[in-house]
Amino acid sequence: MVGGGISAIQLLDEISQVTTTSWVTRTPPRFRDGPFDSDAGRAAVALVEERVRRGLPPGSVVSVTGLPVTPAIEAARARGVLDRQPMFDEITPTGVRWADGKNLDVDVILWCTGFRSALDHPAPLQLREPSGGIVMSGRLATQVERDKRIHLVGYGPSASTIGANRAGSAAAKELMAFLDSTGH
Repeated sequence: MVGGGISAIQLLDEISQVTTTSWVTRTPPRFRDGPFDSDAGRAAVALVEERVRRGLPPGSVVSVTGLPVTPAIEAARARGVLDRQPMFDEITPTGVRWADGKNLDVDVILWCTGFRSALDHPAPLQLREPSGGIVMSGRLATQVERDKRIHLVGYGPSASTIGANRAGSAAAKELMAFLDSTGH
């Protein structure tokens, strides 16, 4: 299993109950203490929003939320499933290889790496800052500051199902107001 988010861990837990697994991530996992309540959710969204409003690329969701320590995660930990390995350097005909020469034979590599915004297609619009991000504005940080006609729902703080639904509604209202103000 490749991936450091909650979806990867949940799948790893399930799969590890029927076969041998290995867990690989780019960075060490960061588990969070305490519940992820609405206050923690708002704080996580605020961190992501602050980054995109400054034109910085948003980090991964788990980089701001941390991983919850649920009973299932505790059980996986107790079974030795969460013995995380660093990212391998090469895929070989029979598995994977790390830079130090260590090999691991694998039948399947499950990439459970979440999603990152795919923004190559609007590159000709020159929306990116030198930092690599896009300065966002608007009520829920979906509006591109350089061109207020463009909203990126699913970028930054709206990069979740709940966030995208709320942001989609806000973006539609902002676009309607923008079009009304320009006589369209």
